[in-house]
Amino acid sequence: MMYLKEIEPEALDLYVSKEHPEANFLQTSSWAKVYEKDGKKVFCFGLFDEKKIIGSSVVILKPAKRGRYLEIPGGPLLDWDGDIKALRFFLKEIAKVAEANKCVFVRMRPNIPDTEQHRKLAERLKLVKSPMHLHAEHTVMLDITKSDDELMAEMRRQTRYEVRRAQKLGIKVSYETTEKAFNDFYDLQLETAERQGFIPSSRHLILSQHEVFGDKARIYTASLDGKVLAKGEVLLQAPEAIYHEAASTLEGRKLPGAYALQWQIIQDAKALGLKRYNLFGIAPPNSPHHRYAGVTTFKTGFGGEQVAYLSAHDLVIKPMHYRLVHALETIRKKKRHL
Repeated sequence: MMYLKEIEPEALDLYVSKEHPEANFLQTSSWAKVYEKDGKKVFCFGLFDEKKIIGSSVVILKPAKRGRYLEIPGGPLLDWDGDIKALRFFLKEIAKVAEANKCVFVRMRPNIPDTEQHRKLAERLKLVKSPMHLHAEHTVMLDITKSDDELMAEMRRQTRYEVRRAQKLGIKVSYETTEKAFNDFYDLQLETAERQGFIPSSRHLILSQHEVFGDKARIYTASLDGKVLAKGEVLLQAPEAIYHEAASTLEGRKLPGAYALQWQIIQDAKALGLKRYNLFGIAPPNSPHHRYAGVTTFKTGFGGEQVAYLSAHDLVIKPMHYRLVHALETIRKKKRHL
């Protein structure tokens, strides 16, 4: 007999670490706590068959003018390739949670490859492809168990040159875990967002990550002669390090501070015994006008594997209302070049 119930944070994290090494911070109790601090209602669910846990999911209730919805980033964590019975049961039960919270739909982006098989499975489960993306559907993953020489060899020639040029110029990279560092990072990100035309996270959300992750959330800074060139927020969630947020200065566009930053993050992650480095977010293939196109060239220059996850899909709860939401989000996607 299957059942879905809320579980303790410790039980969630233990299950994820043992059974789903492909998962990342998005499906941990830490990310649940970040959103709780941001004022959101969050559920940590376990799916059980008899008394054995066979799946888990962090679910966030998102209020929105277009209609409330449930969000499952990087999940749910289930056997997508073998247990369709469990998948169907989970969707039936999460629909009940959505209905109880007056939601229009449930949006999920599982951590499974974007394959024809998985796209057909989503159709069989009556999931609708979302007009909007959800948390790094395309990314670059570096295997940092490799030696420095191997990592350098896999870089694009220009990237390797810039990393070495940064070393010759004497660009310094350091990290901090203080509240001030996160505030300073957010101030620079606001400037970056205005200059580059993107919508940044809220200050409260950034500071919540500092509070929840503690010393596993770092702000890296690349500087030359005391001038800041680039900053990056890195989350350390074994077995990976995640380049979660970024910010830069005008001076940084002329100097290889961002390259020095990445190389130092890689070195530190290797020293901590982590196995992979997730650069977290690039444009889809053949999308030269996508707003992430510029950063994609930068990130893919470090080599590694380009990973495409199954895109966000929606479980529709209120069909008439959802049609309006779908139309509005389709327009928004085009305007934002997503």
